[in-house]
Amino acid sequence: MAASRVCGAGQRLLAVKRTCRPPVRCLNLHEYNSKRLMEEHGICVQRFDVAESPSQAKDAARKLKADMLVLKAQILAGGRGKGTFSSGLQGGVHLTKDVQVIEEVTKKMIGYNLVTKQTPKEGVKVKKVMVAEALDIARETYIALLMDRAFHGPVLVGSPQGGVDIETVAASNPHLIYKQPIDIFEGMTEEQALKMAQNLGFSGGVEQKAAKQIQLLYSLFLSVDATQVEVNPFGETSNGEVVCFDAKISFDDNAAFRQRAIFDLAAESEESDPVEAKAAQHDLKYIGMDGDIACFVNGAGLAMATCDIIQLHGGKPANFLDLGGGVQEGQVYQAFKLITGLAQVRAILVNIFGGIVNCAIVANGITKACRELDLHIPLVVRLEEPGLEKSLLDCKTQLAWGLTRCVAWFECLGRTRLGLN
Repeated sequence: MAASRVCGAGQRLLAVKRTCRPPVRCLNLHEYNSKRLMEEHGICVQRFDVAESPSQAKDAARKLKADMLVLKAQILAGGRGKGTFSSGLQGGVHLTKDVQVIEEVTKKMIGYNLVTKQTPKEGVKVKKVMVAEALDIARETYIALLMDRAFHGPVLVGSPQGGVDIETVAASNPHLIYKQPIDIFEGMTEEQALKMAQNLGFSGGVEQKAAKQIQLLYSLFLSVDATQVEVNPFGETSNGEVVCFDAKISFDDNAAFRQRAIFDLAAESEESDPVEAKAAQHDLKYIGMDGDIACFVNGAGLAMATCDIIQLHGGKPANFLDLGGGVQEGQVYQAFKLITGLAQVRAILVNIFGGIVNCAIVANGITKACRELDLHIPLVVRLEEPGLEKSLLDCKTQLAWGLTRCVAWFECLGRTRLGLN
């Protein structure tokens, strides 16, 4: 699964001793987009700008007129500060007072791959950098809001040890991880926010400021339908201000219909798998894998079972593709178009359980794909729809026209098998 689809450290903190769950597509935003959302909701962040070239980075640094600047590579992975660029540059986060240095370092960032512990081995190409005002951080803490089933709703997670890998803190000092469930109907109370601020070590009046920021984070969490809002570090400056120095916000695809503007930001992320992005445009749930047998299935459970069966019999699935319950003929065609464009795919397996899905619609989509895409690889089709044997026989006739070079088989209620050559 692509790193951009894996939810963050805060959610992994709550994943201990959980059973396996189906893959979930979680939209993640780059840090600069997350900070823009925070700004819009009154949350305190550093002044910053975004650049796509060394000259733009230099101009941004000049406009900020800050005593100290921080330059951050923008990729959808953690551990940037300790990462390595293919250019030889060490670290994806750099501090400097010199505007010229911003330009020179950006030259070694943009266009090069950054490798961190959360990226693939080859790293991720950096195409944007964020230039921000660097503030004097007196203390670093960690704060996150998550939607978690174990708590039947939102949970607030915090630690006085921030600015480091929070999973390491959880492993070595679990007593420093504080978790507080939030009643989604009542919302976060002032008392809850203040208690967490105190647990994080804020004091001397600063805890009130921290509590206010925590409440604003919760308001953001709800208003944008987030599955996670993670801030590390959630810091205290030398002059007693509380600032969100780093930001990660994740969203579930189910929120797309009412958060269109936010989900449109994903188009700006060149890190997104192009096939996944194209599939999303057609409301198809797709996750690329490293095998050579493509799968078309309806329902996440059946999709996972199909992948397991392929693996059990010595094959490797090329993808996880859930057509969904309301799939239309055009979506089936587009799914075939996406898959047949992948060089590694050597065979296609369609495994559909009807009732929720109309098998005739799926068959028509397959027929169109076979006619128009000049399919040359083996195709196995299983359509099962209780009570609709005649419909499936009609589907066989429909499909026969376009399957001259493919193999298909139909099963109806586990009783009727029809072979095509």
